[in-house]
Amino acid sequence: MGVVSSRVWSVCNIKHQYLGIRSEPSTSLNERNQKKLLLIAMSALTSVSQGVLLNHTLVTEFLLLGVTDIEELNPFLFVTFLTMYFVNVAGNGAILTIVILDPRLHSPMYFFLGNLACLDICYSTVTVPKMLENFLSTSKAISFLGCITQLHFFHFLGSTEALLLAVMAFDRFMAICKPLHYPFIMNRQVCIQMAFTIWAIPFLHALLHSIMTSRLNFCGSNHIHHFFCDVKPLLELACGNTELNRWLLNTLTGTIAIGLFFLTFLSYFYIITHLFLKTRSCSMLHKALSTCASHFMVVVIFYAPVLYIYISPASGSSLEEDRIIAVMYTVVTPALNPLIYTLRNKEVRGAFNRKIRIQL
Repeated sequence: MGVVSSRVWSVCNIKHQYLGIRSEPSTSLNERNQKKLLLIAMSALTSVSQGVLLNHTLVTEFLLLGVTDIEELNPFLFVTFLTMYFVNVAGNGAILTIVILDPRLHSPMYFFLGNLACLDICYSTVTVPKMLENFLSTSKAISFLGCITQLHFFHFLGSTEALLLAVMAFDRFMAICKPLHYPFIMNRQVCIQMAFTIWAIPFLHALLHSIMTSRLNFCGSNHIHHFFCDVKPLLELACGNTELNRWLLNTLTGTIAIGLFFLTFLSYFYIITHLFLKTRSCSMLHKALSTCASHFMVVVIFYAPVLYIYISPASGSSLEEDRIIAVMYTVVTPALNPLIYTLRNKEVRGAFNRKIRIQL
């Protein structure tokens, strides 16, 4: 708008110059030619200013095009994703309840597992309800503020899960490789401080993305080729320079994701090495590997699609692929996490059975 204002101001200056010339008597052919040139310049600048004002429209809402462009699939997808969302909320809610109520699960491992269960419920709730609504709606609209809010909480909770998985891997490393130091290092106060850090730092990281994206100018189409508001599809609609936003997405977010994945993988590498070199009991080895296998499965399921979308070059994946892969870590992964932990963890299964027997 600053460019438009300067051009309108130039037009006004030209008008004043032209009027000043008209007030003087025309004495030569050169002066008449100057008048004609000023008239032509004034008309041209006026038309340019009007064109810029018309083209620079303020976007107040976006349209989410959804998972697929095939309308016939919407009823089937609605039922499928609603079922998975119910499994997610019910399964993670049950794990969170058991961890809180059962005194036998009041340990650092299950404290962080409870955080993961709460996180998975919130993570899906950011995107899935709006997606389900759009399956049945014809408008598919989301306000500008709603879009930025969804973007913020999506990146906030996604970064929180990546950091939480790294802390859970470190907890297993300390419990298995440093058992004598474990009670002193992973005490209650340290766990609470870790939990606060896990939730606080990603909030600031996501706030950076939401502020930088909200400052962009959006003109032309407001159709987002996705089922939720994310940085990548919004940058495709932005006018002007988006280099800083893309750098933040690819370099900063990519570095954080790769760094946390490396730390998580390193913890499990040391755990596996320690188990095979130091553990003499087959039963202890099987129990430790079973616990680590559950954690590692969650890590792989979470990181595989995330790294593909946010680390791959912009030209390496299409928006269609991004939408399909995004379904994995926003809908499928949070629904699988409670199944993985309840099926592979004897303590959680035992706590469930005890609570069921008490209720009966």
